[in-house]
Amino acid sequence: MPKHKKNLTSAYLGVILIWSTTPLGIVWSSQGVHYTFPLFARMAIGLVVSLLWLALTRTRFPTDLQARQSYAIAGFSIWAAMLCTYWGARFIPSGLISVVYGLSPIMTGLFAWAWLKEDAFSPLKIVGMLLGIAGLFVVFGGSIRLGSSAHWGIAAVLAAVILQAWGLVAIKRIGADVPAVAQTAGALAFTVLLSGLSLMILGDWPAHIPLRSAAATLYLGVFGSVAGFSLYYFLIKHISAGRVALITLITPVTALMLGMLLNGERLTRNIAEGTAMILFGLALYEWGLVSRNGRRLRAARAPE
Repeated sequence: MPKHKKNLTSAYLGVILIWSTTPLGIVWSSQGVHYTFPLFARMAIGLVVSLLWLALTRTRFPTDLQARQSYAIAGFSIWAAMLCTYWGARFIPSGLISVVYGLSPIMTGLFAWAWLKEDAFSPLKIVGMLLGIAGLFVVFGGSIRLGSSAHWGIAAVLAAVILQAWGLVAIKRIGADVPAVAQTAGALAFTVLLSGLSLMILGDWPAHIPLRSAAATLYLGVFGSVAGFSLYYFLIKHISAGRVALITLITPVTALMLGMLLNGERLTRNIAEGTAMILFGLALYEWGLVSRNGRRLRAARAPE
């Protein structure tokens, strides 16, 4: 396998691992503190680590107009999506966060279709989209058993998914020539500023930080922010937006398992059925793209 393909495979697997553990990390990091504090602390840790990484590797940090636009849009989308996610995580299990994030390919596909003219919607894609949305409604119906505020948590995480999908496609549309680590550092600079303002306005600095919360925040700052975002932007730069979002077809299952094994989370029948509908809908949604790309690849290689 060529080195470039190996790097892409490693990055892909790395994002799957990090995204599978991030929902549980968000839930744990918010225990005993106001939800805006772990968000700010996570992004601040991530910014420090990414700047050190830039300095150690002597990676260039572009400051042209396109680069600044990319940093600003990425930073805003990260902040807005994470603010919604941390707020919603107070009301729903960590595994369910990942399930709702599983709708990212559909949201990303809509934005990519409108802005990048990618992947026109085939009948199979439309069926998959409708099935995924129907599964979301089933999840909403079963959320009442998780508490009276669970539906608000799901709605907040859904808003986060839309904001993340918008940011992904907007960055792709700008097309700035920025190394992944530099993109992460630039985005986190904006995110730290916005999350710091959120902490000042909405929250407060905790007098005591539980050990589990501190450890989870540190993990998210180093891996969930720097490593995760760097690999994420690396994939955005080298493969289609839809392919990047396909990762969320895998992570709901792994996140659900981790939530049950490590956090004692239980899923209702409605949520299990809704999750299955969402995942099957996503599989249908992506199947046409995979098949079409496979045919194109074979056609391109035929003359050899």
